[in-house]
Amino acid sequence: MASIKSLADELLNIDFTKTARSVESFITETVESAGASGVVVGLSGGVDSSAVALLCARALSKDRVTALIMPAEFTPAQDVEDAKFLAEKLGLKTYMVPIAPIVNSFAEQLGVETDDVHVKMPLANLRARIRMTLLYFYANRYNVLVAGTGDRSELLLGYFTKYGDAGVDFLPVAGLYKTQLRWLSKHLGLPDRIAFKPSSPQLYPGHRAVDELPADYDVLDPILYALFDKKMDVEQVAGLGVDRRLLEAIAERYRRSVHKRSLPNIGPTPAPLTTR
Repeated sequence: MASIKSLADELLNIDFTKTARSVESFITETVESAGASGVVVGLSGGVDSSAVALLCARALSKDRVTALIMPAEFTPAQDVEDAKFLAEKLGLKTYMVPIAPIVNSFAEQLGVETDDVHVKMPLANLRARIRMTLLYFYANRYNVLVAGTGDRSELLLGYFTKYGDAGVDFLPVAGLYKTQLRWLSKHLGLPDRIAFKPSSPQLYPGHRAVDELPADYDVLDPILYALFDKKMDVEQVAGLGVDRRLLEAIAERYRRSVHKRSLPNIGPTPAPLTTR
């Protein structure tokens, strides 16, 4: 009989070498079909962006990958160092663009303070959208595509900013759950300090994924796998010993974020004239 632990084990029972090759082929085909010269990737020092940069470099060659490091004033120094480390290791053309002055300009024009708790989340999402805008500046400048860094866990949970980190041309690793991507990254040679770094979007000081999500990814991923890949219903997953409140929180996040995974609703077509 299945258990949540057996599903967690099954989740990681994948061929990492073939998976990497498949993602690399997807990257190559996407870039070539678009007639683009390469890709630009926003490097944060976390596992998702590091894995995408590495896979793009393997698929396209280092000369066709541009890295953009966009720290905020509160971004941990270690994250910046990890991003620079990887960019240098891969030999990528790299630009450092601190976003604090841009955010401050927005705040000044909007008449708000960046430390005002009442605009904490609007400013957090603004930071993500500023980064998106910068990525597209370089994409337009060099005729390259913006390679998104979102994974399957984040997409299903709606844990991303609409028109921010979701504003990309394609999503190379969105078929992989966070835990799968961590172990794939280790398989590909990324250091543990990056592959298993606690997830944090760093959109405001002290920002951690576990502060917003109902559980950490090692708990969430087997449940998401059961619901969306094994096609089990809530009752079946609850029967595996999963707390029902956690299941309801996951289901609610999925329902509330449907709009983030869809194109905007399109209004009705014109009504034809009627003849009498």
